[in-house]
Amino acid sequence: MNQISPLAFVHPEAKLGDNNIIGPFCYIDRDTVIGDNNVMQNSVTLHVGTRMGSGNELFPGASISTKPQDLKFVGEVTTCQIGDNNSIRENVTISRGTASKGTTIVGSNNLLMETVHIAHDCEVGNGCILGAASKFAGEIVIDDNAIVSGGVLCHQFTHIGGYVMIQGGSRFGQDVPPYIIAGRDPIRFCGLNLVGLRRRGFSNDLIDLIHNTYRIIYSKGVKAEGIEEVKKTLQITPEVQYILDFVASSKRGIIPHGSLDTSGRTQ
Repeated sequence: MNQISPLAFVHPEAKLGDNNIIGPFCYIDRDTVIGDNNVMQNSVTLHVGTRMGSGNELFPGASISTKPQDLKFVGEVTTCQIGDNNSIRENVTISRGTASKGTTIVGSNNLLMETVHIAHDCEVGNGCILGAASKFAGEIVIDDNAIVSGGVLCHQFTHIGGYVMIQGGSRFGQDVPPYIIAGRDPIRFCGLNLVGLRRRGFSNDLIDLIHNTYRIIYSKGVKAEGIEEVKKTLQITPEVQYILDFVASSKRGIIPHGSLDTSGRTQ
């Protein structure tokens, strides 16, 4: 049985599973579908197009499936899909999709800290941590197990690889490839996410292989040459293939590698 506060509004057309807790001043609109065992603390809003799984906890002020902040949106029917077991903290906003992709997707087992914004047509994987006040523009893709620190600004259409750690306050408009630490200003490759990879059970041999993959890719002026060199000289494990596919498919280019000289230019 669902526990619905008498001070909450649930549209009669909303479809609720079982054992949900809906706190005071929550607003659940029409054309919403909610699974089981979700907790909505006070003042949570689920707009038209919400599709939510089970076991999620939403904190005060969270607003899901909001109207896209995109001038091309003309009211087309779209959705916002939320998976299972997510923690969506205070004042997080997640827009629904546009005609471009039709939906915004947030997977399962993610932590979205307070005031995170996820714009229309984004795709967030599983097991990610998105730090407080980070903002993700339209059609960004975030792969599994990425960690994005607080106050990060991500340009539309960028791709964030899995198992990355992105430094707080970073701004970027290029893709962040998997398994790395990205930071500094301007943002760039700062080495592998060694602590994160070891926590996830990556062996030293595999970490060395990932390191050598990036060493070769960044040593070549043309990414196609680096990819071919990796294929010729290194063992192609699934992790290496993931890197090669990520780099080859990047439309915006991957973030640069290098140190800064005293003028602030990337060397």
